[in-house]
Amino acid sequence: MPLAAPYLLGSALLVLAPLGLAAALAFTDYFGFRAPEPTGTDNLARLAGDQVFWAAVGTSALVAAVAVPLRLFLAVGAALLLARRRGARTALGRVAAYLPSVVPDAAWALLWLWILNPLYGPLPALLGVLGLPDPGFLTTPWGARLGLVLVMAFQVGEAFVVALAARLAIPSRLHEAVAVEGGSPWFAMTRVTLPLMAPVVLVLAVRDVVVVVQNAFVPALLVTDGGPVDATLTAPLVIYRRAFEYGELGYASTLSVALLVLTGIAAAFPLWLAARLAGRQRVA
Repeated sequence: MPLAAPYLLGSALLVLAPLGLAAALAFTDYFGFRAPEPTGTDNLARLAGDQVFWAAVGTSALVAAVAVPLRLFLAVGAALLLARRRGARTALGRVAAYLPSVVPDAAWALLWLWILNPLYGPLPALLGVLGLPDPGFLTTPWGARLGLVLVMAFQVGEAFVVALAARLAIPSRLHEAVAVEGGSPWFAMTRVTLPLMAPVVLVLAVRDVVVVVQNAFVPALLVTDGGPVDATLTAPLVIYRRAFEYGELGYASTLSVALLVLTGIAAAFPLWLAARLAGRQRVA
């Protein structure tokens, strides 16, 4: 307990206290220049009919539905490729996999603003050289959503480290037994490696749902500014504008609490799916 005290104190001051304050402000009319005025459930009634916010929630869900599996694929794939090999190439590969997560979010977003630029960006130019269509990463609604997914997809350093540790924790004798029995590398990966890594991948999926929903704010603000035609207007960006552009701090708190609840429900979905699959396996 004494060792956990600093963590518990930090959590109380940095997480629980702001959360409690936001929950209290969610039921007030507050603009920051006068004392909050209680309004009961007026903000909740406004929330129910706020089409802009619910459209932004749909955009956040769409981005997460594409970005989370892609992030897991890159993190787990890199962990599998760089697990057993040694040497300078493996070390450089591990550094390259982790490096994007070290870059500050604002700098990472500005880097991708240059990469996706339709006039001089290298990615549209590369697509033109290959004869592939340019989706309009910053100029069309679906192209901008794809660009937002790309910005979010490669910052998988923490997930890569966790997946790599899970892969290295698998006893080598299991793969040696598969090889002795004549099993192929594909058989070993699908029947031994991935099933044993599944609990860790599940935790990473839950984490990435939260990360993608919350961290999409910076690229949505700096790369696409919510456009074009609000195609990348995510829920955190709506909350930011309500709070700091319109000064509606009370209503922004209502939106924040609502997004927290919705994110918790979305993060619980992988756990529910895993429980269903485990139940079916026990029945079989």
